[in-house]
Amino acid sequence: MKKKTIFYDAFGRWYIIKRLVIFVLGVVSYRRYNGFNKLRISGTEHLTDLPDNNVLFVSNHQTYFADVSAMYHVFFSAKNGFENSIHNPIYLINPRIDLYYVAAEETMNKGILAKIFQFAGAITVKRTWRSAGKDVQRKVDLSEVDNIERALQHGWVITFPQGTTKAFAPGRRGTAHIIKKNKPIVIPVVIDGFRRAFDKKGLLIKKRGVEPTMKFKAPLAIDYENDSTQQIIDQVMDAIEQSPKFNKVKPIETNLDTEPNTFY
Repeated sequence: MKKKTIFYDAFGRWYIIKRLVIFVLGVVSYRRYNGFNKLRISGTEHLTDLPDNNVLFVSNHQTYFADVSAMYHVFFSAKNGFENSIHNPIYLINPRIDLYYVAAEETMNKGILAKIFQFAGAITVKRTWRSAGKDVQRKVDLSEVDNIERALQHGWVITFPQGTTKAFAPGRRGTAHIIKKNKPIVIPVVIDGFRRAFDKKGLLIKKRGVEPTMKFKAPLAIDYENDSTQQIIDQVMDAIEQSPKFNKVKPIETNLDTEPNTFY
C-alpha cells in the first residue's frame, strides 16, 4: 500500500486522474440533481469547520449509485462555500478529493462504468451475509476493515449501515465497531425520493419532476469509551430515521424493494 502524497491518495490512486474522473462524472450527472429532478438539501452548515479527516457519514440508502453521486455534489459545493445548494457546478473544479465511500466488491467489479465509479473513491468490501444473490455466512476480512480505517485517517468516508436499499432493514454492527475503535465525528444523513426518481442502480431516470431530499444532521454525541456497539448502532439507526419507531407507513414501492444492496 502506497503512502498518501501530493500526487496520489492513500490507496495509490493518482489525484490527477481521480480529479478528471470526478469532474467528468460530475458534469454528466449534474442535471439529474439540478435539472430533470431538483435535489433539496438541508443541514450543510454541519459540514463547515469539520476536520479534513476522521469524519464518517452514515446514511440510509435507496439506490446503488445515485445516493453517493448526489452526496459528492453536495460535499464539493459545501467545500466551495455554497450552503444547501448545488446550483453553481463550478465546485467540480475544486472537489474534496480525499472522499471515500464503502461499496460491495461484487458490484464494483461489474462492468466498466462500475470500475470508473470505483476510481472516484470506492472502498470495496465483501459482504459477510450476501453474495451473488444468495445468503452466506463468512468472516469479516480484516484487511477490508483496515482499508476503511485508512480512509478515515486521510479523509471523509460515507457508509450505509444497513447494507441494503430496503427501508428499515437492521443496521450492521460492523459500522459500530469502526466508530468505537476510530472515534470519528459521525454525521447522520437522511435521504428520500431517490427510489422514486431513479432506477434501482441509480443510473437511469425513472421519473422526472421529483424533488429528492438530503438532510445532514448535527454530529452524534457518542461515548466512545462506554457505549456498547449495540448502543452505537441503535443511535445511528435512530439518527438516520431507519429504526422501528420510524416505520409507521410502508409504501408499496418499499415493500417491493427486497434485493440487498451492494453497499456495506
